Amino acid sequence: MGTIITVTSGKGGVGKSTTTANVAVGLAQAGKRVVAVDFDIGLRNLDMILGLENRIVYDSIDVMEGRCNLSQALISDKRDKNLYFLPASQTKDKSALQKEKVRELLETLKKDFDYIVIDSPAGIESGFENSIFLADEALIIATPDVSSVRDADRVIGIIDAKSEKAKEGKEVKKRVVINRIKPEMVESGEMMSVDDVLNILAIPLIGVIPEDKKIISATNLGEPIIYDKNSLAGEAYRRLSRRILGEDLEFLELKAKKGFLGIIKGLFS
Repeated sequence: MGTIITVTSGKGGVGKSTTTANVAVGLAQAGKRVVAVDFDIGLRNLDMILGLENRIVYDSIDVMEGRCNLSQALISDKRDKNLYFLPASQTKDKSALQKEKVRELLETLKKDFDYIVIDSPAGIESGFENSIFLADEALIIATPDVSSVRDADRVIGIIDAKSEKAKEGKEVKKRVVINRIKPEMVESGEMMSVDDVLNILAIPLIGVIPEDKKIISATNLGEPIIYDKNSLAGEAYRRLSRRILGEDLEFLELKAKKGFLGIIKGLFS
């Protein structure tokens, strides 16, 4: 049975969809059979990041409401035979996700895929709850600013209260990805450090993604940054994906423009 990984944050605009796309690609490149599922109903953009927007015929709501079967809605990635994509509806709203239908869909996907990587909608309403309630693992995305970290902390509490595992007395494996970090701003005290974020959230670190202007062009081209061998962010996502698979890897050495920030390592379990 496959593992469900929900990528979430509580706050919009912190890089959930970008992380979902790159993690899904990274796991597929490692030989795992992966499906990226967009649950951001009405506001989808995972399709554009993956470069698959022109191939959508059916979506997850069509599957759950019986207008097509799952194989008709699944889109195979054009670069990696191990990667598939299940799009969100662009015309419905988050209320279209019904818990029992979501359960049936995800349980079916678990039979066919090693990893189901879910792009959770922003906010903490019903769409979010339907994205996290069956999660085996959660990647909590936070940018190093107070409002993002505060929202991430609230999301951690909700996962611990409302997931199926929590109701069974178990725990969703939660790890934080710190996105868009700028070493020079950390060094000058204008941005929270990795330690600052971890002290507040009190969950293990699995990824530190540096600010990278190439991500914008990669998104516009529909080419996840992980494919760019010369991108620092791409390398960070490659390492993040390998850590999910259990590899013990150092974090990237991040340097400020003036002075040395240091190697961020040993901060994850």
